[in-house]
Amino acid sequence: MSVTALDGRSDLVGRAIFLTLVTIAVFGAQDAISKILVQEYSTFQITMMRYWGFAAFSLVLVMRQAPLRQALSSRVPALQVLRGSLLIIEIWCFARALQSVPLGELQAISLVYPLLVTLFAIPLLGEKVGVFRFVAVLVGFAGAMVIVRPGGLPLDWGVAFAILSSVLYALYLVITRKVSRYDSAATSMAYTGVVGLVLSSAVGVFFWHNMGWMDVLLVCIIMVTTCVGHGLMVFALSMAPASVIQPFNYFSLPWAILLSAVVFGHWIDGISLIGAAIIVVAGLVVMARERMRKVAVPAEASLPGHE
Repeated sequence: MSVTALDGRSDLVGRAIFLTLVTIAVFGAQDAISKILVQEYSTFQITMMRYWGFAAFSLVLVMRQAPLRQALSSRVPALQVLRGSLLIIEIWCFARALQSVPLGELQAISLVYPLLVTLFAIPLLGEKVGVFRFVAVLVGFAGAMVIVRPGGLPLDWGVAFAILSSVLYALYLVITRKVSRYDSAATSMAYTGVVGLVLSSAVGVFFWHNMGWMDVLLVCIIMVTTCVGHGLMVFALSMAPASVIQPFNYFSLPWAILLSAVVFGHWIDGISLIGAAIIVVAGLVVMARERMRKVAVPAEASLPGHE
C-alpha cells in the first residue's frame, strides 16, 4: 500500500472518530432535553414522539436502498419483530430512569451493556468466553455495584429501570448479530423502524397530554437531533470499522457527568465516579479481547456485529 493510501486511511479514521464524538455529544444533549420533558409528561408520550424522528430516519435510509416491502421480506421475521420490540421497551425503560436517576450515574449504569452482550452471546450465539473476558465482566459488574452501594445512588424504581434498560439493549444487540446471519442490514433497520413506530404510537397515544409551545420546540429538537445523530454515526461507520470507533463511545460518560452538573446542578460523587471508571476499564478490556479474538479467527468464521 502506498504512503498516500495510508495517509488517506488515517485521515478517514480521524474523521470517523471526530464524527463519533460529535454524535455522542448530540445524543447526550438529547438525553438532557428528554430528562427535562419527562418531569412533566408521560415517558410513553415522549418516547413516542422521540421515536417518530428515529423511524423517519431509518425508513428513509432503507427506502433509498430498496422498496420498503422488499426490505421487510425477512427469513426470520419473528426474531426481527422481537428485536424491534426489545428496542422500544428499552427506550421506555431508559426514559423512565431519566425521571429520577442523574445523567452521570445513569450513563455509567448503561455502559454495562457491552459486558452483558458478552454474557448473552454465550447461550444465544454459542460463543465461547475465556477466563480473561469473564473476569473483566465480573469486575465491570462490581463497578456497577459501587455506584448503587448503600449510601450511594438510592435503590428505587429509577435504578431498576436503568439496569433493565441495559439488559434489554444488550439482548437487542445480541439478537441483531444473530439475525445478521440471515437478513441484510436494510431489513433489520426496516423492522426496527416499523415495529418501534407501531408499538410506541399504539401505547403513547393513550398517555397524550397537550404541550406548551416551548415543550413542542424541545420535542422538535429531539426529533432533529435523532436524525442528525444517527446520520453522523452512519457516516462514521462508513469511514472506519466499528471496532475502531467503539471505544470512543465511552466519551458519553464524562459528557453526561458534565451535562448533569451544568443543566441540573448535580455532580456525581467520588466513589460513584470510581465505580464508573471501573465499568469503563472493564468494557474496554472486553472490547480489546474481542478484537484480538476476531483477528485470530478466520474471516469466514467471524460473526458480523451490530453496526
